[in-house]
Amino acid sequence: MKPKIVIGNWKMNKNFDEAEELISTIEEKLEDYNLETEVVLCPPMVYAELITDHASQEGSQFYAGVQNVSEYENGAYTGEVSAEMLAGMDVAFCIVGHSERRKYFGETNAIVLKKMLRLLANDIVPVMCCGESLEERKSANHFDAVKKQIEESIYELTPEQMERTMIAYEPIWAIGTGKTATDKEAEEVCKFIRELVGR
Repeated sequence: MKPKIVIGNWKMNKNFDEAEELISTIEEKLEDYNLETEVVLCPPMVYAELITDHASQEGSQFYAGVQNVSEYENGAYTGEVSAEMLAGMDVAFCIVGHSERRKYFGETNAIVLKKMLRLLANDIVPVMCCGESLEERKSANHFDAVKKQIEESIYELTPEQMERTMIAYEPIWAIGTGKTATDKEAEEVCKFIRELVGR
């Protein structure tokens, strides 16, 4: 059985001192618990070196992750960060296809695929997010929405690449709305995803 993984995405929050304090607090808490769960922390990109420094310390109980990566290998793309750069900093995981990236920055399934391929080529685990909107959930189109995201990204990977990729189900309608997906709602979609990818 594959290990359970908890990934903390703290989005665009915390100044440097607050970020350092949060990481230290999490480290202390993890020492108090003998978790049979892998933990990944994904701060804003500007703190990538901070998180990798902590994660590389002997006895660290979490992995370093980031929230995004460029779809391009290198070049004149001001403000972007490449997978090669992340690999050079020992980033282990990277979130791609988050609903906020899709909504606010126009990321398509094709772009998400390109990002995953860049990460895989640099031995970084892509954490591909998928999920449905409130409208899709209400109209009972949630399975179709998730299937389209999977088919247009994950299905383009080789079996070996798929083995090195994580899929994170995020019901978009439950993000920052106060609404929460029930265990049954989440599990039925996760089961559907496992069936789609043959896991």
